[in-house]
Amino acid sequence: MAIELRHLRYAVAAAHYGSFRRAAEALGVKQSSLSRRIRQMEDRLGVAVFERSSSGVRLTTAGAEILRASRHLVEGLDRMMASAKAAGRGEAGRLAIGYYTSLSAGNLRASFLEHARRFPGVEIRTVEGARASLLVGLEHGTLDVAIVTGEPASREGGAMPLWGERIMVALPKSHPLATNEIVYWTDLRGETLLLSQRDPGPELRDILLAKLASPGVQPKIVSQDVSRESIMSLVGAGFGVSLVLEADIGTYYAGVVYRDVQDGNGPSRISYTAYWQSNNDNPALAHFLTLLEERYPLPSSRPTASAAPSRTPDQSP
Repeated sequence: MAIELRHLRYAVAAAHYGSFRRAAEALGVKQSSLSRRIRQMEDRLGVAVFERSSSGVRLTTAGAEILRASRHLVEGLDRMMASAKAAGRGEAGRLAIGYYTSLSAGNLRASFLEHARRFPGVEIRTVEGARASLLVGLEHGTLDVAIVTGEPASREGGAMPLWGERIMVALPKSHPLATNEIVYWTDLRGETLLLSQRDPGPELRDILLAKLASPGVQPKIVSQDVSRESIMSLVGAGFGVSLVLEADIGTYYAGVVYRDVQDGNGPSRISYTAYWQSNNDNPALAHFLTLLEERYPLPSSRPTASAAPSRTPDQSP
């Protein structure tokens, strides 16, 4: 006959308390039930596990060997069951998040820190990549959620509009505009504008064209297939100026300063959106989406919307 987990659990408790009565009280069962189960285990093993007396019980030599292994089994199973329950509640497990913004400052960094505070048992795996590759990761199940720039686009799955970040201009420290608190879009006419071909470079390029292009006049945009770090190095070396999002300004680059860039309507912003697959049943994802909704609420209904209002980036840790 098989030995059940219940047998082992009762025996471990009896050995710990040195008494069937106290073990039964601790486990919330009848003493007769506990005693019967332990006797059943001894019959199935063919050895006495406990010596019984009026003062209590103590392990036999064979019982001590059996209980040494039993404790590891019971404790291991208890940990496994607790982990499974926590994962089912979204309080443990893993969450894969894709993005292509900086984590040096801003809303995404603040959201990660808040999630870690609330759910320390959830391991967050981050993947930085271009929008297209992140959305493919969602479809293939390698990512749980992707956070990218732009308004919510039509696609299968869920979408949640998040925050808006100011667009900043990155200037060489020696640039004449570096002495200004605010740089206006018109001040950038005639400047060499360095942009990465990687996200969100194409969106920044569209904004530059909308702000600076006019009939017969095109801004001097130099797009390069390099990272934003390389673009900032070129700016610091005096090869031109560039545009960054507000989350990027937490990173220091030698010879680079950041300034607000505005027009008559104030700062320009780029919005962010979270995407996920509607059939993703990872409980940790549901908690993360709830956190985003709490931190960046919208007056419109969730989880999908056609547009997201501009919001000042979260400065909380």
